Amino acid sequence: MNLHRRTFLQSASLAATAATLPRWAWSLGPALQHDPFRLGVASGEPTADGVVLWTRILPDAEPDALQGPLTVHWELAHDAAFRRIVQRGQAQAWPALGHSVHVELQGLQADRWYHYRFMLGDAVSATGRTRTAPADAQLPAALRLAFASCQRWEDGHYAAWRHVCADAPDLVLFLGDYIYENAIAADSTGLARTHALPRARTLADYRARYALHKSDPALQAAHAACPWAVVWDDHEVQNDYAADQGSLDASAFVAQRNAGWQAFYENMPLRAASMLSSEFSSLQIYRRLRWGRLAQLHLLDNRQYRHWQACRRPGTRSAGAVQSADCPELADPQRSLLGTAQEHWLDAGLAADAQRGHTQWSVIAQQTLFSPRRYPTGLQSTDGWDGYPAARARLLQSIARHAPRNTVLLGGDIHQNYVCQVQEDTAPDARSAPRVLASEFCGTSISSRSGTTQARVDAIARHNPHVLFARCEQRGYGLADITPGRWTTSLRVLDDAMDADSGVSTQARFVVEDGRAGPVVA
Repeated sequence: MNLHRRTFLQSASLAATAATLPRWAWSLGPALQHDPFRLGVASGEPTADGVVLWTRILPDAEPDALQGPLTVHWELAHDAAFRRIVQRGQAQAWPALGHSVHVELQGLQADRWYHYRFMLGDAVSATGRTRTAPADAQLPAALRLAFASCQRWEDGHYAAWRHVCADAPDLVLFLGDYIYENAIAADSTGLARTHALPRARTLADYRARYALHKSDPALQAAHAACPWAVVWDDHEVQNDYAADQGSLDASAFVAQRNAGWQAFYENMPLRAASMLSSEFSSLQIYRRLRWGRLAQLHLLDNRQYRHWQACRRPGTRSAGAVQSADCPELADPQRSLLGTAQEHWLDAGLAADAQRGHTQWSVIAQQTLFSPRRYPTGLQSTDGWDGYPAARARLLQSIARHAPRNTVLLGGDIHQNYVCQVQEDTAPDARSAPRVLASEFCGTSISSRSGTTQARVDAIARHNPHVLFARCEQRGYGLADITPGRWTTSLRVLDDAMDADSGVSTQARFVVEDGRAGPVVA
């Protein structure tokens, strides 16, 4: 490790350390003329004894006051009035990390809620609410989990996040496309709202894009309501990119990708250990979160380690779709969506879940639709799991070989609600129906448009009998209520994503019974 990288990572780790100070030792600094906490607060990565607290200091009319590292104070309490303080301390907000703050707390009680806030000068942030996970040996009675993805700013308002807050989840899983890198076209007809930001390419561009999205009060409220666990997809960098390749030449794209990855870290409640290099040429996004013995969440990274999409020409902006007969590369058994190391890591995790009494529900949280989506036209998408059939077959074999007690896959990306039976691979001429190995819920978007019609989706569903439900018209999120004996998913959809005050309803509800793979209508 070179000296620059070591110093950078040590500084980031120091900034995340929860240093406890007595109140009398604080020097809060001068009065500020603006709110430095305009991007809100957040928490994430809950364990049985800790959590990450996040904020990012934003300059305003007095940028000189925010140059250099800033000392930000924080408090954690049992109550929202902060009369019963649990821990307090300070953290450094470094310019090299966009003045972001990541406080990694330890020593907390398992399975309980806390309140937190930040202070800089005389400014005090909004109060956030967070919680720890149950102890590893505990079997909690319930977990309420919201899962969501794809929130393109101009396509709609974030009314869905208001309703997530009202649904009071224990944890939010965000499955990718938190921002979109695109500029808005000259003709903005039909958009819910606009912005003047250019297509994101530099670190400053990506920081500005996160600041735009995080300015939304409904999104801020959802971050402050409970801890989040986040993964990325492609639009945090560039549409349909794969590992170190995109639509630019290699060196230009890698610089853009690293800028996007750094901005992602700066704006998410992630641990400092996720940074694997000071240049942000690698970021550890795949990881596990445990919720006692009730659930093990395997969060995957579908972008960083994948092979280039099959039969995609270099430099093109979109992966598109192909006729499988015209693209023999699709069948290459070496091609991977996750990369070899992550495939082995997931296989080992599923094997551990299958140990008797270890894990009630094995949750594979990833970016897109896992089950096959065969089009009546014969076209095959190349960007999702359909473009990596050998990799999907290996994961299916892992699930079948280890047989965790219950396996549920969660996804997003396609801006549609899909509910599927996850079936084992069988030969086309097999005489018996394929065995159901797991359940899948792929959620619609928070705001991004679907780009298709329900008639086309219906035709796809008829062509794919493992698809139990498929709808594209409405935006929203998924809500999973998990108990030892049953998993219940409610597909929550907005009346109108163009309306910031939109109401919400349940489009459909499915259950998975303990020990019985496959969703059924509730």
